[in-house]
Amino acid sequence: MLTLRGEKVYLRALEPEDLDFVHELENTEDFWEVSATRVPYSRFMIRKYLENAHRDIYDYKQLRLVICNNEDKNIGLIDIFDLEPRDRRAALGILISEAGERRKGYGAESLSLICNYCFRHLALHQVYANVTEGNLASVKLFEGQNFRKAGIKKDWNFLNGSFKDEILYQLINDVH
Repeated sequence: MLTLRGEKVYLRALEPEDLDFVHELENTEDFWEVSATRVPYSRFMIRKYLENAHRDIYDYKQLRLVICNNEDKNIGLIDIFDLEPRDRRAALGILISEAGERRKGYGAESLSLICNYCFRHLALHQVYANVTEGNLASVKLFEGQNFRKAGIKKDWNFLNGSFKDEILYQLINDVH
């Protein structure tokens, strides 16, 4: 699908063979802050999730894609979730798995591809993301893709013994 292929990365559907990759990411505590995860996931639960990953986005309200570089290496995940077809909006989440794969433009290109997909194929009016205050890499990523700060949720997340604000970013498709 050309919409999901860029110069540096491509986005693809989850496969059963992604079990180890997804299991590792879901159970990396360093990523729990950005994924709102608080408990580990078993291989069994990830396998069940992968078995249902083919379900229609309008039924499941979610689509998770694997971010791959041009060497066909899995480098992250990108999600469309909380899809609201009537209101034509959805949330986005992105995770580049390894520090060595960050700051190479993979996240920006992946985000651009998924936004294009959302506007072109899902006919969404807007996409949004929630970013924990202090997550400077994510702030830079979303602002660099023309997302605008829409608001601050005060004391939204309790992390490492203190409350942190969460920033709501929106990208509105001006083409109707």
